[in-house]
Amino acid sequence: MAMLAELGEERTADPGEVLYRVGDSRYPFVAILEGEVAILDAAGNEILRHGASGFLGELTLLSGQSVLVTAVVTERLRYIEIDREVLRSLLYENEQFSDLVLSTFISRREALQQVQGIGLEIAGPRSSEATMRMLAFARANRLPFTWRDPERTDDPSAAELVAGLAPASLPLVRLPGGAELEGPTTGQVYRALGIGRELAPREEVDLLVVGAGPAGLGAAVYGASEGLDTLVIESTGLGGQAGSSRRIENYLGFPAGITGNELTSRAVTQARKFDARLASPYRAVALEPGTSRHVVRLDEDHEIAARAVLLATGAQYRRLPVDDLDKFEGASVFYAAGPPEAQLCGAERVGVVGGGNSAGQAAVWLARGGALVTLLHRRADLRETMSAYLIRELERYHVAVRDRSEIAALHGSDGQLEAVTLKTGEQLPLAYLFLFLGALPCTEWLGDTVQRDEHGFILTGTAAGADYLLATSVPGLFAAGDVRSGSTKRCATAVGEGAMVVQFVHAHLTAS
Repeated sequence: MAMLAELGEERTADPGEVLYRVGDSRYPFVAILEGEVAILDAAGNEILRHGASGFLGELTLLSGQSVLVTAVVTERLRYIEIDREVLRSLLYENEQFSDLVLSTFISRREALQQVQGIGLEIAGPRSSEATMRMLAFARANRLPFTWRDPERTDDPSAAELVAGLAPASLPLVRLPGGAELEGPTTGQVYRALGIGRELAPREEVDLLVVGAGPAGLGAAVYGASEGLDTLVIESTGLGGQAGSSRRIENYLGFPAGITGNELTSRAVTQARKFDARLASPYRAVALEPGTSRHVVRLDEDHEIAARAVLLATGAQYRRLPVDDLDKFEGASVFYAAGPPEAQLCGAERVGVVGGGNSAGQAAVWLARGGALVTLLHRRADLRETMSAYLIRELERYHVAVRDRSEIAALHGSDGQLEAVTLKTGEQLPLAYLFLFLGALPCTEWLGDTVQRDEHGFILTGTAAGADYLLATSVPGLFAAGDVRSGSTKRCATAVGEGAMVVQFVHAHLTAS
């Protein structure tokens, strides 16, 4: 508090005064010396209170997003006000302060995801592809939201929200503070929230990183810190698949494990510290190799000309080969087990499909939250594909494991799963399903510009006839992480490759 007093301004406030409201685009970091503040949702319902030696705020202070809650003084307040830019600098410079505040901000964001009425309000039916895309985007970016489905009979007012709207105008998205967008793109929503960076029609950079998973963020940190003008683009959520992992147990330096959300949130903050620019959501649609610069074309008519390009697009989840899967996706079938999904599943019968560590982590997380979990996988023995410690955790939390089990059909209505039929003909009652079936490389947009293996993963090093370990068949183009042929599909390895590729980028730029 003494340190903050030197950097900020001491102020007072009387009971009833509002420090900031839902939707405010600028608000400071507040550290309380004396008094009390109540945190309210948009409807005025109290969530919690903070007192002396407490502080206000969450990840919106770092991302630039408009605030999700209202802060009202309940007891005469004496507090220190810190500008958010000063806060960011302090987080970069003071390790102890950073550990306390950043961990708290991340925990608060996870808690807000479980509170109804916080954040975005997305109104649209499950039959609307645009609505389901918006919901998936909100989940991937850990944006608190409420879904209003006009096709559900238990929410009659939801139908009124979208009455008269054409399919092209769906979903209706209400932003914190009340502004409404009809049929917006995910980019329009992200930038309306104050998060997304607006790119110029043409940008020129030293290093373009396509993909903001562990490999891309690793390259961003090392590239920017070593003086490269670095731009990172991401089409979905910063952090990639790792960001949705409930716990990464084998990451060096974290013996108790670390959540994917915390690891990637810290990485994003670190990349910004070194002035790497992160732009999302922008989707790469074409690559045009050149001599001095390579051009990557994005949706919305943007292009990036870069002296070097790192392809770190990762891989996407495999889907079940069953009919009507799309009718349940996003409503009762999911590809990640985060706080919003866990809230749905308490005391419910839940199926987790897959035999890898990610499936095991999700099963344990859901079981710990009170769900009755069955893990289904197609092999004869789970030990062929899953770590021993996770198998012990499955036993500890009473997860039922079914070997040689594959799903043939889904049953339910209005997007709500009721049961699944296995290929043996047996039917299992399940209310929710989580799929962890491996991944396909996100390389279809590349065409024939770089050499790929038979599965579509990018060839590097000697396999591509390249001079550098992580170089592709085209000089100045590199690949790292899950998208690379032969990668180990581990978070720590992806970060290492992202860091390593920067030395190859420097060598390429020096030679050219």
